[in-house]
Amino acid sequence: MRIGIDTGGTFTDLLLILHDEVITHKLPSTPDDPARAVIDGLGQILQAAKAPDGRLDSVIHGSTVATNALLERKGARAAVVTTAGFEDVLEIGRQARPKLHTTRIHRPTPIVPKCLRIGVRERVGPDGSIIEPLRDDDISKTLARLNEASPDSVAIVLLHSYANPSHEKQLASAIEAALDVPTTVSHELLPEYREYERTSTCVVNAYVSPKMAGYLNRLESHLRAMPGKPALRVMRSDGGTMSSRQVSKAAVHTVLSGPAGGVVGASAFTGCRAITFDMGGTSTDVCMVESSPCITTEAHVGGHPIRVPVLDIQTVGAGGGSIAWKDAGGAMRVGPRSAGATPGPACYGLGGEDPTVTDANLVLGRLPTNVRLAGTMPLDPAAARAALSRLAESLRISPESCAQGIIRIANVIMMRALRRISLERGKDPRRLTLISFGGAGGLHACELASSLSMDTVIVPPDPGVLSAWGMLIARPERELGRSVLVRCPSVADFTAHSSSAELLENYEELETRLVAQLQSEGIDATELRVEWLAELRYEGQSHNLTVCSREPRPPDDVTRTNCNGSVSPPDRKRARLACLSLAIEQFEKDHESSFGYRMDRAVEWVAARVRARGPGFAPPVRKAPPGEPVRARGGIHQREELAMESRIAGPASIVEYSATTYVAKGWACLVLSDGTLKLRPERHMSAEP
Repeated sequence: MRIGIDTGGTFTDLLLILHDEVITHKLPSTPDDPARAVIDGLGQILQAAKAPDGRLDSVIHGSTVATNALLERKGARAAVVTTAGFEDVLEIGRQARPKLHTTRIHRPTPIVPKCLRIGVRERVGPDGSIIEPLRDDDISKTLARLNEASPDSVAIVLLHSYANPSHEKQLASAIEAALDVPTTVSHELLPEYREYERTSTCVVNAYVSPKMAGYLNRLESHLRAMPGKPALRVMRSDGGTMSSRQVSKAAVHTVLSGPAGGVVGASAFTGCRAITFDMGGTSTDVCMVESSPCITTEAHVGGHPIRVPVLDIQTVGAGGGSIAWKDAGGAMRVGPRSAGATPGPACYGLGGEDPTVTDANLVLGRLPTNVRLAGTMPLDPAAARAALSRLAESLRISPESCAQGIIRIANVIMMRALRRISLERGKDPRRLTLISFGGAGGLHACELASSLSMDTVIVPPDPGVLSAWGMLIARPERELGRSVLVRCPSVADFTAHSSSAELLENYEELETRLVAQLQSEGIDATELRVEWLAELRYEGQSHNLTVCSREPRPPDDVTRTNCNGSVSPPDRKRARLACLSLAIEQFEKDHESSFGYRMDRAVEWVAARVRARGPGFAPPVRKAPPGEPVRARGGIHQREELAMESRIAGPASIVEYSATTYVAKGWACLVLSDGTLKLRPERHMSAEP
C-alpha cells in the first residue's frame, strides 16, 4: 500500500494504490500549515480505502514548502561565509537584463542581508593552487562574527572551491563544532564554476532547508505512529525522488517538487513528443517531453538562479482561482493574484467575492452547476454570477461577455507559456501532443491546442490528481556533477589524448560516489541505471548545451552494458572513451538543431555530470469501464460511465471526481482502452477507425 501526496495552492491531492485498486482523494490545502492537510488527508483516504489500520509501505510527497518559503521570503535567517571581497556577489549578479529595453531594472533583494554576508581572508586559484592560505585567526574571527549574528543556518561558498575544497572543509569543520546550526558547503552541493550561480544556489539551500526539515520532521513523527511506519520520500525538482533525510540537508532540490510530479505522471501517458499542460488553482505549469521530460540546470525561482537539475518547467500565474480585475487604464486583467484555497473562487461559497476563472467557466456552462468539487464541495452559480456582475458593471459589459473575456485572457497567458516551451525553442507545436491535467486543465485544453494548431489532446485518468500519480511512479534519482573545463581533442584523437583520460577519471569517481549514496538509501546497485552527461560549448561561448555521452546502463559491477564491451579493463576503458567522444558529435548536432548553425571552433568540455536512477513502481494497469460505447453530441457525461471507444462530439462536458473536461465546439472525444480521453478536431477524429 503506497500513497502519493501533492500539496497545491488550492487542493491537497492524495492517490493510494492498494493491490490493484486506485483510490483518489482531494481536500482543501491549509496554507498556514501544509502538514495539517496532509495528515488529515492520510486519515481520510485510509478510511475511504477501508484500511484505517492497514500497514502503509511508503509515502511519496511533493511539497511546496521550499517554494513558498523562497517566493514569500519566509525562509531561515541564513548567513553566507565567502572569500573576502566577494561578499556582494549576490547583489552584483550578472549583466543579463530580464527586459532588454527597460531602463530601470529592479533586481530582487538578496535573501541574505549585507550584515550576514561575512568575508574571510583566503584565496584558491582556478587550478586549485592555494594563493592565500586560510589561517586559524581568520577562522576565529569568522566564528566570532557568526556567534554575534546568531543565524539559523550557514552557507559556505569560497572562490574556486570546486577545484580545491580544503579551505571550505576547514571552515565547515570549525563552524559545525562551534555553532549548532546546519551548514551548506558549496563543494558538496555544487562543485562547479560560475560564482554567482553557485553562491545563489547554496544560499537558497541554506535559506529553505531548515523550514523544510521542520516540516518533514513533523510528517515523519506522524508516520512513525502509523502501522508499518512507512518510509517518506520526497519528489525532486528533476522528476526523481530522494529520502527525507537527504531533503533536510538539500531542500533546494525540491523547489519545483509539486509540478515535477505532474510532468512524470503525464509523460507515462505518451509514447511521442508532447507538451504537458498542468492547470491548477493557482498557476499553470508546462513542460516539453521528448524521449523523456526535458531537464535544465539554469532555472530561476523568484528571480534567484538555482543551478541544480530541474525539469524545464515554464510557470505562469493563471489557474482556476486566478482573480479577474480592472486595471488603472480600464482594461480587464486576469491574475497573477489567486483566490487560493481560502476563501477560494466565489462559487465555492466560502466567502470569496472576487471573480475568478472558475467562476467564468461556471457562468458559461463549461463547468456544470451540479458538479461537486472533490466529490463533496457544491458550487454556487448565483455567487459566481454576482461576482462577475460586479466586474462586468464596472466594464459596462454583460456578465456573459465578462466571463468570455476572462477565459480568453487566461488562455492568452497560458498560450505564452506554451509558445515559450515550443516555438521559441525551435519546436513545432503542430507535431506535438498536448497532455492536459490538473483540476482546471481540461476546461481550456481544446482552445489552447487550436491556438497553436495542435490536433491532439490527451486527458489521462484522474487528471486532477495526476501529480500524485506521478509521485507514485517516480524513481529514486540522484545527480552529481563538477566543473572540468577541458579543451576537447578531435573525435579522431580522443581516445589517445591525455585530457580524455582525465575526463574518464572524473566520470568514474562521480559514478562511484553516486552509487554509494543510493546504496546507503537501501537501493540495490544492480537495479540502478546510470547516465553520463556532458555540458559542452564552443570555445569563446558563455552558454552550454547538455548532451548524454552515455546511454542508461547498470553500474560497473554489472557487465551487461552497451559501452563496456569486453569485461577486460583495457577494452572497457577504450569503449568508455569512445562513448565520451560521441558527446562531441552529439553536441554539434544539437547546437545546429537549437541555433541553426555549427562553428569551426574547438569544443570545450565544461562540466561532467552523472545521473543514477533506481527502480520505479509499476502501478496497476487501468482499463476503461465495461459496457456499450456511447455515441453522443453535446451534453454532460460522467467519465466513469464511458466505455472504451465511446465518442462524444462537442460542445460537451465530461465530469469526474477530480476534474472536468470541456470538449469544445468542433472537437470530439474518444475513450481509449485505459480510460484515457483522446480529443481531436472532428475532421481528424472522423478519419480514425
